Amino acid sequence: MPGNLDNNTASDSFLTKLKAESAPEWAAYLGHDFVRRLADGSLPEVCFRHYLTQDYLFLIHFSRAYALAVYKADDLADMRQAAETLHALLDTEMALHLRTCARWGLSEKDMAAIPEADANLAYTRFVLDSGMAGDLLDLLVALAPCVLGYGEIGKHLLSDPAIPLEANPYRDWIEAYGGPEYQEVAEAAAAQIERVARRRLGGEPDEAPRWASLSRTFQTATRLEIGFWDMGLTPTKS
Repeated sequence: MPGNLDNNTASDSFLTKLKAESAPEWAAYLGHDFVRRLADGSLPEVCFRHYLTQDYLFLIHFSRAYALAVYKADDLADMRQAAETLHALLDTEMALHLRTCARWGLSEKDMAAIPEADANLAYTRFVLDSGMAGDLLDLLVALAPCVLGYGEIGKHLLSDPAIPLEANPYRDWIEAYGGPEYQEVAEAAAAQIERVARRRLGGEPDEAPRWASLSRTFQTATRLEIGFWDMGLTPTKS
């Protein structure tokens, strides 16, 4: 798992426990057919273009969610961390995304005019609602499958020698999420979640009264990530 867990062992970490609790969903998300077809270059271009357009809209709402995290934070360290992630989203990931989109003939103006797909609406509003109704930890858990899952997917695809990159039309995407800039974002997000969870739940998070609710949030967000990949594969149905 990415990130400095601040002296937690991997098996004891809050995020490891969350992923273990939602193991079938997590595996289906990381190993989705959309991801596999990105990896081998067989994803139809129309699917990738549709995904890029919806992901642009998605990043806007996720930036809003991290702005909400600044407000929900109850100390300066977490405010700064949320602000740094917001900056990374707006000025690093969005820039990477727009460069990828430009290579596929998609302008920012055109993407901003596209309606949000139902899967996009469901996922982003779930995250924002989790943050509005709960505290910082609720919001970070709802965000976790996206920021950490993309980090795991990118790292795996970039490092696996069995995955061809030379002639892969989606090499830019793989290198963006597997590269050091995004990996640093994922590592910082993981470290913050572990820190906030330990402060609010103690050393045995799965024994805390809030565990069941947080686990459901993580599982739901992971299912919604799966739905986002499904949407990417079926552009005519979105």
